[in-house]
Amino acid sequence: MAGKVGKDSKVLEQFIQIYCDTKHTEAEKSDKDGSNLCIECNETLEYSKSRRELCPLDPKPVCKNCEIHCYKPDQRQKIKDIMRHSGMQLIKRGRLDMLFHYFF
Repeated sequence: MAGKVGKDSKVLEQFIQIYCDTKHTEAEKSDKDGSNLCIECNETLEYSKSRRELCPLDPKPVCKNCEIHCYKPDQRQKIKDIMRHSGMQLIKRGRLDMLFHYFF
């Protein structure tokens, strides 16, 4: 992955990691592929990365402002929950640089 797709995937991974770290116990997690995600979060990450790679729009808008939604409805709700939760955690931690990517 290169360029914008790679950057977006990395931000997705960081948001999902924050969500998994605060919502799921260590017992649920595996160290698969060098990440410390539970199975559910790892599946969400892989799904999200594949959807981002296949996005037909160039330049790609922020998903929440997109007119065509490439996520399945249940996955779309799940990623919304992850972004909302992780965004609040980032505000609490003072990581506004990552939030800038999320909102713009």
